[in-house]
Amino acid sequence: MKTILVTGGSGFIGRNLCRTMLTNDWQVIVHSRNPGKAANILPSSVMLISDLNQLTQSVDILINLAGAPIADKRWSVKRKAALTESRIQTTQKLYKYFKDCKQPPSIVISGSAIGYYGGGLANNQPVTEEGAVAPNFSSQLCADWESSAQQFENLGSRVCCLRTGIVLGEQGALGKLLPPFKLGLGGPIATGQQWMPWIHIDDMVNIIIYAIKNDISGPVNCTAPKPVTNKEFAKTLAKVLKRPAIAPMPAVVVKLLFGQMGDELMLQGQCVIPQKLQQQGYQFTYNNLASALGQLLNTN
Repeated sequence: MKTILVTGGSGFIGRNLCRTMLTNDWQVIVHSRNPGKAANILPSSVMLISDLNQLTQSVDILINLAGAPIADKRWSVKRKAALTESRIQTTQKLYKYFKDCKQPPSIVISGSAIGYYGGGLANNQPVTEEGAVAPNFSSQLCADWESSAQQFENLGSRVCCLRTGIVLGEQGALGKLLPPFKLGLGGPIATGQQWMPWIHIDDMVNIIIYAIKNDISGPVNCTAPKPVTNKEFAKTLAKVLKRPAIAPMPAVVVKLLFGQMGDELMLQGQCVIPQKLQQQGYQFTYNNLASALGQLLNTN
């Protein structure tokens, strides 16, 4: 039986991942700052610890998903520091702990995001794992996060960094978009031409497990093969909900309400595609946005 340590296990991706991993007959340990709260979210068979020193056995696989939500608040100086610390410092602490262990994890799966590529609408060319970067705060944050995780290669670990797109599920971005769209008040943001690479939560979970079971290392774009623009996303969501999508949000309003966070995450975007996963033979369950939304909203 493999022993898997998960950080960020009570988050949106983490909780879905933990449930699925238990079906693989793996022992799942979740490191949480609030074990009591995590216990109300995760299956009872998940072992919870609040300190790495509570580990009593070696860890075969480390899945590091810890990180403060990036789109919940405006990016003040304090918020940027929190976003950085929750990702880079957490990863550094994990590395320091396992560096002193006799048997470090053989596999390290670490979080990242398509924000690695930065923003820009200079061209609509597909962006693969070798794509160019248009620097901004998001890209630097992701690059530093990945660099911290890559240190595990010094311990002999196979390291895979998940450059995750917009994850669609019962929580996350979709949950925030539904209320206005259900009221018929949804619509594209600004021009709507910015790309929104997306992925269904089921595929997100399955990709992590696929990366564990297959020899995948380095950065991996965790996005569906068919990215859409913001305008197409709004149109598709409205169609699935049988509502109009005629209330666009001007760019000036986005910048006024959300500042730099809105500028980078809502007004910018690149056409990211999962080239490495496709080359490695991963079969997506949800290729089409309409079918993914239909399944999540029970309209199929």
